[in-house]
Amino acid sequence: MGKIVVYCQPGAKQTQCVGLHDGKPKIQLKAPPVDGAANKALIGFLAEVFGVPKSAISIELGASGRTKRVEVAGVDDAELNRRLLAAA
Repeated sequence: MGKIVVYCQPGAKQTQCVGLHDGKPKIQLKAPPVDGAANKALIGFLAEVFGVPKSAISIELGASGRTKRVEVAGVDDAELNRRLLAAA
């Protein structure tokens, strides 16, 4: 089970990984930061990038902030970083 810390920017034009912000992968989310919509969009995006079901992803820390620690079942830390930055 891997963990990764990401920086999220809700309300963007499209959902995508755009590089690094303070050493963390920066993910722009099309969804607004309202009623958990951005968190749902983040989970959906990460599930697609990592090739796992949405149920394998949980936001462990930072659900209401821009910096989030995400846990992904079935993928190790190094692979998480590699795949996410490859998607940028």
